[in-house]
Amino acid sequence: MIIDAHNHPDWHKHDFEKFIANMDANGIDKTWLLSWETPYGDFDPESVHVLPGAILEGERGVPIPFARCLEYKRRAPDRFVLGYGPNPHRPDAIMALRSAIDLYDVRICGEIKFRMLYDDPDCIDLFRFCGEAHLPVTLHFDYPSATLTGRSIPRKHWWFGGDMNNLDHLLSLCPDTAILGHAPGFWANISGDDLGLCNGYPKGPVLPGGRIEAMLTKYKNLYCDISAGSGCNALSRDLDYTYKLICRFPDRFLYARDYFDNVHQELIEKLFLPADVKELVYHGNAERLTAGA
Repeated sequence: MIIDAHNHPDWHKHDFEKFIANMDANGIDKTWLLSWETPYGDFDPESVHVLPGAILEGERGVPIPFARCLEYKRRAPDRFVLGYGPNPHRPDAIMALRSAIDLYDVRICGEIKFRMLYDDPDCIDLFRFCGEAHLPVTLHFDYPSATLTGRSIPRKHWWFGGDMNNLDHLLSLCPDTAILGHAPGFWANISGDDLGLCNGYPKGPVLPGGRIEAMLTKYKNLYCDISAGSGCNALSRDLDYTYKLICRFPDRFLYARDYFDNVHQELIEKLFLPADVKELVYHGNAERLTAGA
């Protein structure tokens, strides 16, 4: 069994039919289908061509509305596990998430991808609720110095979440909440260098002292979402190191794509992980975090 623990509806020109066909072609049984509720103006307008929300609702729209996730779930209830990530700064964020759980059986809080520090009081309140409700939280991190656009308008960079110090603080304040790290601002920290501060996809050997391994050791509530180019790039830098890291923390890595290619499966197979570890990465950890959904 294979569960894709990170993807989105109508994402990168994949409507429902293309999405299901892609899952079938890549042997994926279920997908965590995540919304993205960032307010208009806080995401790069040049990405509109791969986002459903701005097309459907214009300036009022969020990039990936929960309604699109819900439509996919209604059409193929056995193939999708619902995720919903309300803006933590909404005064009704916790109430909205509670309603989504009660009405639609939401099992993941995500994707959280906002221009705010994820250890601010509003975020902590929401993420502590997620711990009480047994919802894992998927967090997207991007450093401003690594996302320079070369333009001054509309924004010179598109940062999200803060840095690993903010994540460290968050993990300490929400010990009962499963937190999934994701995206360039997380995965660049696999190595003990500082290349990720200026390059979202750093290359080269993994040096000792990486923050990810240190924080996996320190916090049992930290998990790794291996999706997107950032996850694949980081785990491909040093296959021997990656093998040892995953085997040391087999219950903390989740197969995920955030796209529609097969590079993450190819990477996992290239590692020649023990069979029981591979099963955890492909589906066991995702099932445990969503109570078997």
